[in-house]
Amino acid sequence: MELPQWLQQAIQARLDEVSARIEHDPELNRVREEKDEAFEGLFAGKDIEQTPEYAEWESQYIVSKGIENERLYMQGLRDGIQLTVSLLGQSMFEETNAKADQTINANP
Repeated sequence: MELPQWLQQAIQARLDEVSARIEHDPELNRVREEKDEAFEGLFAGKDIEQTPEYAEWESQYIVSKGIENERLYMQGLRDGIQLTVSLLGQSMFEETNAKADQTINANP
C-alpha cells in the first residue's frame, strides 16, 4: 500500500523540521565540538588507527550519532502517537455522529 502524496510530503516536511531542530540542539552541538576536537587530534599521529586520539574521536563520533538517532527515533515515536490519537479521535467522532444520526432518524 502506497501512502498518498500529501502524506508523504507531510512526513518529509516533519522530518526536515525535526532534523533542523536537532542540528541546532545545544547539547548535540557540544558533543559535535568534542568530536571535532578529537578528530583534529588524529593528524598528530602517524598510525592514525592505533592512536588514543583516534579512539577518542571514534568514541565521540559514536556518541554523537547515537544521540542524533535517539532523538530522531523519539520524535518519530511522539509524532506517530500523536497522529494515531488524532486519527482515532476523528474516527470515534465520526462514529459517534453516525450513531447519533441513526438514533435521530429512527425516532421521528
